[in-house]
Amino acid sequence: MGKNRNKEISAALYKRLEPLLPAAKPSPKGGRPRLSDELALNGLLFVLRTGTPWEHLPQELGFGSGMTCWRRLRDWQAAGVWHRLHLALLDELRSADKLDFSRASVDGASVPSPRGARIRAPTPRTGANSAASATSSRTARASR
Repeated sequence: MGKNRNKEISAALYKRLEPLLPAAKPSPKGGRPRLSDELALNGLLFVLRTGTPWEHLPQELGFGSGMTCWRRLRDWQAAGVWHRLHLALLDELRSADKLDFSRASVDGASVPSPRGARIRAPTPRTGANSAASATSSRTARASR
């Protein structure tokens, strides 16, 4: 396979991300050589960026098969790779003073309050509404 000039990420960026990827375990069964993590990462980023179906990943890009890239995505997700990559990139942006929090917001539904209650309060019950429903009715005449 020749040099791939259509990379999604640069070799320099990959070099910084590579230590965050889990080490590959050789298969005891042998088989064909494993696609490099760099090519698999570029392939899965291509699919995610373009919306191309996994099975239609162009082979001429040299990123391996879509199924190989999908499996790597699945395995890395299970290993927590994406969270580590996210934190590493945030640290890099922070150290380069490139983070702009002027448009950031935090929602209490996704980030717990540090002084919030540990146990959720019960949801208050609402009384039954006896008003007629506009979408359903118990009588056949009303539903016609």
